[in-house]
Amino acid sequence: MTANVEGIAEQVKALQEGERNEFFVWLAEYENRRLDAWDSEIARDSLPGERFDPVLMRAREDIAERRTKPLDEVLDNS
Repeated sequence: MTANVEGIAEQVKALQEGERNEFFVWLAEYENRRLDAWDSEIARDSLPGERFDPVLMRAREDIAERRTKPLDEVLDNS
């Protein structure tokens, strides 16, 4: 853990219970907004003609040409 993060951790520990709970609610909401933005970016990149189009096309071709294995088979062989 970096010194900066350790300092933040000590400050969080020093908060009163109500303030700590308020901080945790803020942190959870902040993280949810960040994840929502990431999910939106992935959804946008997955649209036809966007960034993932070549990857999706190759995956579909591999499936059609039977160059793939069922996921349970892959997981069992790991």
